[in-house]
Amino acid sequence: MPRNSPNRRWRDKVRLSRPPRTHKTRTGGEHVVNAFAEKLELTKLSPEQFTQVLETLHMLGETGAGIELSSLETEVLVDVVQRASREQLKAIADHPELRSVFLDEIFRRMSDHFVPERARHVDFVVAWRFTDGDGEDGFDRFQTVIEDGVCVSSTDLARTPDTTITLSVDDFIRMATGNAAVAAMFVTGKVKVKGEYAPAVRFSGYFDIPKPSGS
Repeated sequence: MPRNSPNRRWRDKVRLSRPPRTHKTRTGGEHVVNAFAEKLELTKLSPEQFTQVLETLHMLGETGAGIELSSLETEVLVDVVQRASREQLKAIADHPELRSVFLDEIFRRMSDHFVPERARHVDFVVAWRFTDGDGEDGFDRFQTVIEDGVCVSSTDLARTPDTTITLSVDDFIRMATGNAAVAAMFVTGKVKVKGEYAPAVRFSGYFDIPKPSGS
């Protein structure tokens, strides 16, 4: 893949476009939203109640209350996804605002958990297409670029992809948090790949994602 200056400028632009982390409200050394999420009894919540809880947390974050979904530690997020039912995760995917929030949050965390040493001499662009979206042809779209030991993701689709991966948002949430057998998702057709197959298969190996509890 070419490493010319326009590509480098693109990478820098995406880096700078990430929202800055804000000061987090903590209780007893732990962010209050993490303690709340850990104690949440998801089995007692319907999919509608589950999304209402998430809507409330997101609303509080939007009002500057210091309690936002982005404050969830990745370990806690992974555990919440593990405990959530398929119907609850599907409710997130079907909710226009929460769908966007979760996609943005997962792609932001990709950069945080990227391990450059695992991606030496690896340069490629992955295009993501999420079904039932509002974008072109009914898809929501992102790109992830791994290049020069850096991983960045954006809705900027300026790069020509080496691989295009198509799947549902709820399956992506499960896959990205280590709560799904990736190989099985490929075999069963839940994940569709167009272009080079190797980057899609190896993609998760470039990240250090916390394991779900009990794994």
